[in-house]
Amino acid sequence: MKNTLTILCALILTACVSKEEKFVDILDHKKEWEEIQSQLPSYPEASNLLEFSVGPTSSHRHYIDATSIRIGQDRVIRYSLVVKSAQGAENATFEGIRCETREKKRYALGRHDKTWIQPRTSEWERLENVVQDQAQRELAKYYFCPRGLIVSTPEEAIRALKAGAHPKALR
Repeated sequence: MKNTLTILCALILTACVSKEEKFVDILDHKKEWEEIQSQLPSYPEASNLLEFSVGPTSSHRHYIDATSIRIGQDRVIRYSLVVKSAQGAENATFEGIRCETREKKRYALGRHDKTWIQPRTSEWERLENVVQDQAQRELAKYYFCPRGLIVSTPEEAIRALKAGAHPKALR
């Protein structure tokens, strides 16, 4: 009996030791997650911009180009983000958010001639509590990933942006 108990404890401890593994989507029959190739959208135009709030601590204004919102088969929501400073400077980026893992990725940076260029690094990064990720965290929490689940259509994301938050978002 003691040997059986010892072996059982050893097996449990072995099972608890985990290696770093790739994300496996249990909803997709245990297949590993694969990112799909995304096409760059047209450069954002002022007439397509929807403003959203990132909270009272930011002096910048944040916008999403409504025509750029796409939800891929890989369950990544991609969009163009435009940030305008109080002094008039403007930055545009094309990004993606994975709701299931709370990660973001920057695919392209906007240039002054209204074209896109590839960033130096384009890797998935956790949405951490740092100032640089404030807009992406707000987009994930209140607009694109209410309760951690991705919106089902671009139209649903647009309605959330226009309303100031998704109805399922917890404020």
